[in-house]
Amino acid sequence: MAAGGELRLGILSTAAINQAILDGAAASDRVRVVAVASRSAERARAYAAEHAIERWHGAYEELLADRGVDAVYVSLPNSLHVEWSIRALEAGKHVLCEKPLDADPADVERAFDAAERAGLVLMEAFQFRHHPQMAELVRVVESGAIGRLRLIRAFLGFTLDDRNDIRYRRDLDGGAFLDAGCYTVSVSRLLAGEPEEVSGTHVLAETGVDIAFAGTLRFADGVLAQVGTSYLVPLRRELEVIGSSGSVRVHDPFRGDRDGAIEIDRDGEVDVFQSATEDPYRLELENLADAAAGRAQPLLGRADAVAQAAALAALLRSARTGSAVSP
Repeated sequence: MAAGGELRLGILSTAAINQAILDGAAASDRVRVVAVASRSAERARAYAAEHAIERWHGAYEELLADRGVDAVYVSLPNSLHVEWSIRALEAGKHVLCEKPLDADPADVERAFDAAERAGLVLMEAFQFRHHPQMAELVRVVESGAIGRLRLIRAFLGFTLDDRNDIRYRRDLDGGAFLDAGCYTVSVSRLLAGEPEEVSGTHVLAETGVDIAFAGTLRFADGVLAQVGTSYLVPLRRELEVIGSSGSVRVHDPFRGDRDGAIEIDRDGEVDVFQSATEDPYRLELENLADAAAGRAQPLLGRADAVAQAAALAALLRSARTGSAVSP
């Protein structure tokens, strides 16, 4: 790490999601983006110039060999997440891998095995989990303020018409569910634990990826979660948690940087709790930096990533077979 404990971050790819990481790093005194890599030297050079990044590399392997890089953010297509996370770890870099790390628990285990062998940090990039809004939501639910947890309803969707977008490619593990629906599964697990049984159904595009997905997860004590996603709707971020004596509606879920409030409704009496409207990408990066420096534990480690992959795999399997399955 650089003098003063600053984490020097390299970005593997020039994906659009990088902008959120660049903004988060720019707002932090603990993380600095120092390099970017693309399969095209011309593209890498142009991207570095556009975003004032010190160094660029015309091959992913070159970035992994860069001794001035402490950690790598993997924003490649889903099907490449595990492979390049492992390669980065074996090259001595900490890794923040864009979600989903994978939908195969065995592959997720392989990646964390590589991190453990190298003594390095591997984190799955669910930025919303780092936001104070989520800690406040968990506190409210666990306090009994809405009674016993009964139902979670979560949805994240938006319009994506461009069939040339990589998210429409089956060979790259595209589709709305792994792209956006994974958030709704993550928050359901955060609140209710691990599902005992799941069922899912999907609508497929002509390319073979799902463009709409709906699922139900059954947890212990009869708790249910209804999750959904779609590429066929205007942008919608929705999260409602219903208990035996009240409910919670989360404002701007899965981001929280615009409106971090949660709204508690008990028999028509509404209380609004406002958490800080902080940048969750900055918080995520700072957790990575602190974990890499030994100052903190990663918020999201092996256990969460493996369980998340198991839930995703089960829901996808249910949608394919038309039957409820256990993760």
